[in-house]
Amino acid sequence: MNKLKVGLVQQSCGANREDNVRKSLDGIRQAAERGAQLVVLQELHTGLYFCQTEDTDCFDQAETIPGPSTEQFGALARELGVVLVTSLFERRAPGLYHNTAVVLERDGSIAGRYRKMHIPDDPGYYEKFFFTPGDLGFNPIDTSVGRLGVLVCWDQWYPEGARLMALAGADLLIYPTAIGWDPRDNDDEQQRQREAWLTIQRAHAVANGLPVISVNRVGHEPDPSEQSPGALFWGSSFIAGPQGEWIARAATDAEEVLVHDIDLGRSETVRRIWPFLRDRRIDAYQDLTRRYRD
Repeated sequence: MNKLKVGLVQQSCGANREDNVRKSLDGIRQAAERGAQLVVLQELHTGLYFCQTEDTDCFDQAETIPGPSTEQFGALARELGVVLVTSLFERRAPGLYHNTAVVLERDGSIAGRYRKMHIPDDPGYYEKFFFTPGDLGFNPIDTSVGRLGVLVCWDQWYPEGARLMALAGADLLIYPTAIGWDPRDNDDEQQRQREAWLTIQRAHAVANGLPVISVNRVGHEPDPSEQSPGALFWGSSFIAGPQGEWIARAATDAEEVLVHDIDLGRSETVRRIWPFLRDRRIDAYQDLTRRYRD
């Protein structure tokens, strides 16, 4: 089947984990009731975005995979007969943690996982303190609804990750995300940042001839250290087609469940007229493995 109905759950998060999980579960149910076969959740959807500060107590939020979340969300996937893309703080071993997307098959089993490869370290986004870079590579996850090229947030700025997923046969690219504005930035700067975020991901769709799903959180989350005004997550979750065209878009300031059809067959059509993979000069790209061409 070329038609795939997908659901995106854009939500705000608070300090109460049970409330956050309930929102995610409710959003999945809403999407499934509207016919979604694949439902994608945002980055780290069970809690606040804790990387605004470097606090060792936050490691207590990490969990094993398999673990409580995969059991709970897997049970719902099995009940509703949907494929889920979740995003969890993985405790791999004492002192070793990952930012991990877990794909759950419609029978509730774990179809696969992806550990975030690119880890930022910026004011308000101190992720290197918490997350070990992924070591599973850029490998799509096979499911009953297709081969999913799942990446996570900061990965969305890197064309290399999207390309490697495409070269491994991904049917679509998926980005669970947590990104927002610094409230101190003026309106023009905020809009430039959001437009850059939208543009780079649509460019991955164009360059690879694949649909892109990006699911971002929404709402204000205070800085626990009170050293900044916190993060104002800009929502704007979306689906783009293989020519970068808009298929569905969510608001910047509201929780929302998007459900829309993706025509996976269009990738074949688009790649026939724009054969970028055919014309790649793989004989001349060796320097891409260097940090910089000094």
